[in-house]
Amino acid sequence: MKYKIIFFDVDGTITNYKDGTIPESTKMAIRQLTTSGMKVVAATGRPLSMCGEIAELGVDTFITANGAYVTHRGTCIHKTVLPSETVNKFTKFAFQEQNALTYYSEKLHMNEVQHPKVMKALYETLRLEEFPPIYKAVDLNETYLLCLFADDTEIEKYKSHFPKIHYKRWHSYIVNVLVDEVSKSVAIKKVLNYFGLTKEEAIAFGDGENDVDMLELVDLGIAMGNANETLKSIANFVTKDSSEDGIALALKKYDLI
Repeated sequence: MKYKIIFFDVDGTITNYKDGTIPESTKMAIRQLTTSGMKVVAATGRPLSMCGEIAELGVDTFITANGAYVTHRGTCIHKTVLPSETVNKFTKFAFQEQNALTYYSEKLHMNEVQHPKVMKALYETLRLEEFPPIYKAVDLNETYLLCLFADDTEIEKYKSHFPKIHYKRWHSYIVNVLVDEVSKSVAIKKVLNYFGLTKEEAIAFGDGENDVDMLELVDLGIAMGNANETLKSIANFVTKDSSEDGIALALKKYDLI
């Protein structure tokens, strides 16, 4: 078989975009893939601590924090670590400006700025219905990613104050705060190298803006029916919605299950 590895976005792809559950057809499909010997990787904006339900399906390789932290069977194979000085300075400035900030280690924390617009974005991206625990420096040994909740106008203040930081938007109200390049495609290259595979042997499924580079990298990129139009435009195939057995349909189309 040409294809040997499949990368799945989680929220809105593996999960039903309407209610956050995993359809039974998707559970069965992923179990069939792992049983057949296909390597299955979850590539998500979630922290690792929020991937337990995916691990129960037999998935043992995780690209988390939008590509900042990658593990296989509990062993780290790639990570970016933000300097603690950068984290501390950014924390103080975000609080001063009253912008919410989330901190990704293996778990998820956030600063004290909590309001309905932030909760809405957390639900849309991570299906969270409550705010994560408040960040304290002692909670984290390493911070792999910061996410700033701000619109484009607000971000201009940060660009002036932190000119060496890069800001990568992946939601209408959330940007990654980066010192080094972080993306799902960078992480996928690390995973492929780890397993001795090539991008020509890879497939990816996604639905969001942070999946564009992932679908562009692999040989076969599949967008969910509920994906945004940008992702659909660059996909090799657009399947049905994640709420309508879209993953199983596409896998059957390409004789993968």
